[in-house]
Amino acid sequence: MSDTYLCVDLGAGSGRIIAGIFDEKDRLNIRELHRFPNNTLQMADGLHWDIENMYNEILKGLSICAKEITSTPDAIGIDTWGVDFGLLDEKGNLLAPPFSYRDPRTSGMIEKFTEIIPRKEIYQRTGIQFMEINTLYQIYSMVLNKSPILKNAHTLLFIPDIINYFLTGKKLSEFTFATTTQIYNINNREWDEKIIEALGVKQNLFPKVVNPGTYIGTIKKEISLKTGLNDTPVIEVASHDTASAIAAIPVMDKDFIYISSGTWSLFGIESEYPIINDTTYTLNFTNEGGVDGRICVLKNIMGLGILQHCKKIWDKEKKYTYDELIRLALNEKGFESLIDTNNPRFLYGKDMVQEIIHFCKDTNQKIPENVGKFVRCILESLAFSYQQALDEVRKIRPNNYSAIYIIGGGALNSLLCQFTANATGLRVYAGPVEATAIGNILIQAKTKGRIKSIGQLREIVKNSFAIQLYNPEATTEWNSYRQKYQEIVAKGRNIKKGMKYEKKDYTSI
Repeated sequence: MSDTYLCVDLGAGSGRIIAGIFDEKDRLNIRELHRFPNNTLQMADGLHWDIENMYNEILKGLSICAKEITSTPDAIGIDTWGVDFGLLDEKGNLLAPPFSYRDPRTSGMIEKFTEIIPRKEIYQRTGIQFMEINTLYQIYSMVLNKSPILKNAHTLLFIPDIINYFLTGKKLSEFTFATTTQIYNINNREWDEKIIEALGVKQNLFPKVVNPGTYIGTIKKEISLKTGLNDTPVIEVASHDTASAIAAIPVMDKDFIYISSGTWSLFGIESEYPIINDTTYTLNFTNEGGVDGRICVLKNIMGLGILQHCKKIWDKEKKYTYDELIRLALNEKGFESLIDTNNPRFLYGKDMVQEIIHFCKDTNQKIPENVGKFVRCILESLAFSYQQALDEVRKIRPNNYSAIYIIGGGALNSLLCQFTANATGLRVYAGPVEATAIGNILIQAKTKGRIKSIGQLREIVKNSFAIQLYNPEATTEWNSYRQKYQEIVAKGRNIKKGMKYEKKDYTSI
């Protein structure tokens, strides 16, 4: 047994091929073999993903594995962001590169489709929050525009399914990804016939859905010859990257809070069943599929994307590392300025520095005077938004939560982790940073029988990767500013009602 597993982790900005290797002490080590930009193509009908380049870069990564590590890895698993898909004709040929969720063609589609099926009924069927980028509204825009691609389509495959199909020739879909579409009935665990009928597309357009940990097949012979890999199995992991990341949380408790922290912050809990009621509907929580049939009940919060946008602007004058930005923020006085990170201006705005300035003006606050003050404003505001989300989670499932687990890139931001502990009053465990790749790899190992349970999987994560603990500090001071934050949020929302925002700009998310 080679004890080597390959993760293909595709993000909306870049893709990576990562090897996971077990050592003699049953600890997992990961090694990045290949990284490449994930590009889009502006075509006559809209913005598409360059799926051909994506696939060729994946093959390069597989070749590197064969040359540098082993030609006989135990398995390969693919994970990507959610919602996006491609369409195949009757002969199995991809009709066009998949559309990108960043394309503005879905603007207004929620309002149009909910004239057919009411919003609340859609939520009760799918458990998924309403976002224009959802697969449901992407398809409906094609229906209304009488897309020739859709007219000639025989099979719909999501981005990870397309890569799996290219590698093995098998057409399947996977549970965690299917749930992101708002077309999958989370209660019945099958495609929702009523929603598909309302869309006006064929029921058999959607492939069979299998669970994470399903063996798909081995790579094709021509791929073996091209890459140097032997007949390597391809396994359905949790192909939605968030689900793979949550599987790798190093926690032994049944009840815990997680934040998958990156451009977005996904704040939530793990549940054995969907939580769909008036409270989750009103609070806009989503029910996405997880590993072992579990449900990730979570809320999407605009995360470090605000800081990332600001950094791009500051870098035109002076290049900063994130460690430098944290040091600058540490030297500034706290709570001088706060923003509502969930205000639409911070989703649709193109210049986040100016958006923060305008928000502070609109809410009669002090305008940050330097980079350190801007960073402190963003991180304190995010921590308060987490505290607010924690209150909402307690309404959804009351519990004595004692800790928050932060995974993903945000686990490296020590100041945000400390602020989160301060604002919520809970211990914060930060790490692992590479949770998505780790979850992908360990789900493969579980499928192959090397790991027996999700509990053992998480124990391996705990023993293999450094986890940083942050204890709450200055909680009295943070509590005293909580009311100020809530007032600022309310004031910002009231101003928003009289303002116009550009409908959509997902180009840098």
